[in-house]
Amino acid sequence: MRNAAPDAAVDRFSKDVARLIAAGSGARFGIAVSGGPDSMALLLLAARAFPGGVEAATVDHGLRPASADEAIMVADWCQANAIPHTILSPATPITGTLQANARAARYALLESWRADRGIDWIMTAHHADDQLETVLMRLNRGSGVSGLAGVRARNGAILRPLLGWRRAELAVLANDAGLPVVDDPSNADTRFNRVSMRQHLAHADWLDPMAASRSASALADAEAALNWMTAELAARHVTQEGEAIVLQSTDFPREIQRRLVLHMLRDVGGNAEPPRGDTLDDALVRLQNGEKVSIGNWLLSGGSRWTLRPAPPRRDRATMPADE
Repeated sequence: MRNAAPDAAVDRFSKDVARLIAAGSGARFGIAVSGGPDSMALLLLAARAFPGGVEAATVDHGLRPASADEAIMVADWCQANAIPHTILSPATPITGTLQANARAARYALLESWRADRGIDWIMTAHHADDQLETVLMRLNRGSGVSGLAGVRARNGAILRPLLGWRRAELAVLANDAGLPVVDDPSNADTRFNRVSMRQHLAHADWLDPMAASRSASALADAEAALNWMTAELAARHVTQEGEAIVLQSTDFPREIQRRLVLHMLRDVGGNAEPPRGDTLDDALVRLQNGEKVSIGNWLLSGGSRWTLRPAPPRRDRATMPADE
């Protein structure tokens, strides 16, 4: 390999991956590489840690004139270092909320590529600074345990082994190794909330991204434990009675009540957006008081037990009797 990463960095990276998965000798990794210093450092570390077991992909959303050249830059480096590389592009232009829709398209393309190539895991270059930005943005939106768990180190086939690394040290690694890198101008565009948050954090040295990353990891563990507990309680206390779903016991902490209600709504399916935040909390208070709550096409009745059943058809006011 033309560019080298220090043995200590490679060893540290290998241990980070081992904490996420039991990577056998035959595991194959796909690296999502934009061409920025973070993802190029990730590619270098992965290629050294798992020689012959790494492929790379660059998603070109076509949102900037330079993006095609940036993807080719990554492709050229991969070719010079005998790493298979693929450029992925969405079938239709990205519209609407650009960052969110581009992110959704990117992960869909990467998952399709992973399946086609027979790759076991996709790695992305999210790091501790990204995690701090995510946690603070979600804290500002009033998120609960799930949101404050931030970016998950492992989510399905996605691995993020750099959550214990700082942006600055990855930039140094890329520079010292002489890696070609690109600077995406959208990273300086303050119209995006994350960029604005990043610029404010640049002047908040008292905030420790590594500590925030550890806290987010602890919250992710708590979220997994709560999900496990909810599934166990649902198996014991949620029953089917005809077309109704019944929570036979409701004497649980508020967070468990929230999750059991959402569990019941997921069981019945439907396209209605599940209640969240204050809306869900208000519904819980009404259910505890024995009232009824309408959620989409479903009616949830409270009391000593909570019953979810289809809501009665809405009457057309134009056909109501005149005296109503």
